[in-house]
Amino acid sequence: MKKILVANRGEIALRVMKTAKKMGINTVAVFSTIDRNAPHVKFADEAVCIGDPPSNQSYLKGDKIIEVAKNLNVDGIHPGYGFLSENADFAELCEQNDIVFIGPRSKAIKIMGSKLAAKEAVKKYDIPMVPGVDEAITDVDKAKGIAKEIGFPILIKASAGGGGKGMRVVEKEKDLESQMDRAISEAVSAFGDGSVFIEKYVSSPRHIEIQMMADAHGNILHFFERECSIQRRHQKVVEEAPSSVLTPELREKMGQAAVKVAKSCDYLGAGTVEFLLDADHNFYFLEMNTRLQVEHPVTEIISGVDLVELQIKVARGEELDIQQKDLKIKGHALELRVYAEDPLNDFLPSVGHLDTYKLPVGNGIRVDNGYEEGMDIPIYYDPMLSKLITYGDSREEAIMLMIDAISNYKVEGVETTLPFGKYVCEHDAFTSGNFDTHFVKNYYSPEVLQKNTEDEAKIAALVAITQYLEDQKKLRLPLN
Repeated sequence: MKKILVANRGEIALRVMKTAKKMGINTVAVFSTIDRNAPHVKFADEAVCIGDPPSNQSYLKGDKIIEVAKNLNVDGIHPGYGFLSENADFAELCEQNDIVFIGPRSKAIKIMGSKLAAKEAVKKYDIPMVPGVDEAITDVDKAKGIAKEIGFPILIKASAGGGGKGMRVVEKEKDLESQMDRAISEAVSAFGDGSVFIEKYVSSPRHIEIQMMADAHGNILHFFERECSIQRRHQKVVEEAPSSVLTPELREKMGQAAVKVAKSCDYLGAGTVEFLLDADHNFYFLEMNTRLQVEHPVTEIISGVDLVELQIKVARGEELDIQQKDLKIKGHALELRVYAEDPLNDFLPSVGHLDTYKLPVGNGIRVDNGYEEGMDIPIYYDPMLSKLITYGDSREEAIMLMIDAISNYKVEGVETTLPFGKYVCEHDAFTSGNFDTHFVKNYYSPEVLQKNTEDEAKIAALVAITQYLEDQKKLRLPLN
C-alpha cells in the first residue's frame, strides 16, 4: 500500500495522514470548497476538491471519492469516523473497484449498523443484553404489552440510530404513545428508517466501551476499556481510559465479550463494542461501532499502540504481531472534545472566526487538532475543533494536567466546551469516580458554570491588583 486517500476532514484526517507518513505511505486529501485552506489539505501529498460545502455535495459523495482514488492510483481509502465510515454501500463500492477499504467488510457494517440485526448476531454467543424485544415495533398496543412485561421505565430506540437520535425514555404508560410517535418520526428524519425497539431502561448507567482489532488470520485482540459516561444529548464530551470502576476480572469479562461480538460478524479491522454498566456492575451489550472512534487516543496512550497503524497493516493483509498477553495498561489518559459550542446556551454550535487559537503544550499533553488561528468555523460540519488529551501515571495526575491544559488553551472568536471540561474535572462526582451518564442532568447548569467563571475572574482581578500594589511599593522605595 503506497498511497492512501483519507475520505474525511479536520483533526481525524490529519491524524490518519500523520501515521501514513510515518509508515512511508503517500496521502491524498479530499476537500470541499470551504475547506480549501484547511490544515489537512496542506499536509497531504496531493489534494482534490470534490464539491461544495454541504457534506452531501462533498464528503458524502462516495462515487466522486472513488473516481478521485482511481484517477490518482490510490491503493486504499481510510474513512476516519463520521461521513462514509459506517456506510456499507461505500465499503462495497471500494471492494468492487479493487480499492482497499481500511475498515471492516461491508457485511459486518450492515449487521452492526442495525441494532436489531446486531442483537440477533450476538445471541448465540451468550452475551448479556438489556431485557427487551429483538424486533421492530410500530404497534402501540403491542408496545404497551411489552413495556408492562419488562416494567417501566423503558427506552425506545431507533434500530438504525446513533448519537441519541430516535431515543426516548418513557417513565409512565400514559406517555408511551406520544414518545413512540416522536421516536419513529425522528428516526425516519435522521436515518430514513423508522424501525424502533423497546428495552428496559437501565437507571444510573455508565457507558463503557471496549476497543478491539481483528485481522484476516483469525486473531482478535481487545485493548481494554474506555469510560465515556460524561455526555450531553447522549453524545460524549469527556472520555478516559481505563475506567475507575472496573476490576481486572470485570475488565477481562467485558474484553472477552467484545471479542465474541467481533466473531459474530466475522469482523476485520478496528471496532468498538459499547456496553452499559448498571449500578451493580452488571454489563449489557449496547452496540458495535464499525470504525475508529473519536476517543481512540486514550486507548493508544494506555496500551502503547498506534491504532491507525494497526488498521493499515490489517488492511494490507498482515497478521497482528502482538498477543493479548502482551498488552498491559500503563498510566491513565483523559480526553476532552473541544467543540465550538456554547455550554452556557444548551451547547448550541458557536460558528465564527478564530481570532485567537493557541494550543497548550507540555509533557503529558496531546492535541489532535484540525484548525489554525484565523480560520472560520463552517456551519456545515460537526463543530469539533480538536481533542485535548492528557496522560499521567495516575488518574489524579491526568485530571490535574487537563485542568492546567484547558487554562493554557487560548480561543477567542467562538465559544467552546473548554470551560465545561474544566467544570467536569473539578467536580467532586467526577474526581471521586462516582458518576454516570446523568452527570450533566444531575450536576450541570449554565448558571453554575457562569458563577464559577465569574468567581475565577474576580479572583484573577484581585491577584492582579495585589501584584500591582506590591510592584508600586517597590517602585516607591527611595534609592540609597
